Amino acid sequence: MSDADDSGTAEDAAEEEVEYAVVLDHLPYGRPDDDRPQHQKPEIAYAVGEQAFDLFELTLTDGADVSIGDRIVVAPDADRELVQRYREIDHDDLSRGAEQELDYVIEEIVERHPDRFLEYFNEAQPLTLRLHQLNVLPGIGEKLRDDILESRKREGPFESFEELEERISGLHDAKGTVVERIIEELTEDVKYRAFVGEEE
Repeated sequence: MSDADDSGTAEDAAEEEVEYAVVLDHLPYGRPDDDRPQHQKPEIAYAVGEQAFDLFELTLTDGADVSIGDRIVVAPDADRELVQRYREIDHDDLSRGAEQELDYVIEEIVERHPDRFLEYFNEAQPLTLRLHQLNVLPGIGEKLRDDILESRKREGPFESFEELEERISGLHDAKGTVVERIIEELTEDVKYRAFVGEEE
């Protein structure tokens, strides 16, 4: 899915070609469960992808200067400077430190790309006869769903999280609702995915 359609900037369009991840934890001396001698253990980091929220274990290049919260390129290979290679991992594979940072980093990603997540509120459609895309978001039941659909039909798309909350009484933390859903999709076995992983 494109994140920089007609409303996107040239910078957004350029960034679509590059996959960024945000560092959750940095292990300069390698994984604790790696039994090899210290000089053979690669420096690694754990990170979450900005696009599909994939979780990664990154093997860093020698001397890579990496800190928690850094936004680094993981793909394509030609644009990678700090990452030697990477592999996708499950939430259970994260270090304790990475787990603790995950909520904060996901909130920062949502704040950095608000249009992408507002698009979900602006374009959500029914999933089945009984379930709407809006209803997979935590705390959004039938009343809030109907209020959102009616408001966007009557007044047009929501331009910001603040406007969304102003127009929909009872929806007090729209951004937090998105963050909570992303965490759910990363940590639980959910039937419908709104934000994590590739779209079907």
